[in-house]
Amino acid sequence: MANTPNKTTATDADVDAFVAAVDHPVRRRDAERLVALMGRVTGEQPRMWGPTMIGFGSYHYRYDSGREGDAGAAGFSPRKAATTVYLPDGVDAHADLLAALGPHTVGKSCVYIKDLDTVDLGVLEEVVRRSFAAVNAGLPGTRSPAGDG
Repeated sequence: MANTPNKTTATDADVDAFVAAVDHPVRRRDAERLVALMGRVTGEQPRMWGPTMIGFGSYHYRYDSGREGDAGAAGFSPRKAATTVYLPDGVDAHADLLAALGPHTVGKSCVYIKDLDTVDLGVLEEVVRRSFAAVNAGLPGTRSPAGDG
């Protein structure tokens, strides 16, 4: 597994073109808003990671299995069913804030939101800010949103 190439790597694809091509109008609108929100929070420019993820900044991860690589330190993907917001330090670190977010579901390191109009954007901004800071501080346990996490 350690020698298997990573599925998700940074690319030079055009973020604006990707967002403009999102079919679902709510996902497209939410993607535009998240590009602005995450850019403001992180101070980083958006970059495509693989064909469908938009990331801000990067960090290096290494698993006990030996797999390692780079991933976006903050990011999201406008998926068909919901927008996925990636929290590389895991959702458990943000349980207090996520309780006040509004309608969403979670995975280990993902928050799924169907419509940003239904959630508290101030809460989401603080979650992203804390997660980005934790990843950049090199806290143990950070995971790649595209890897084993």
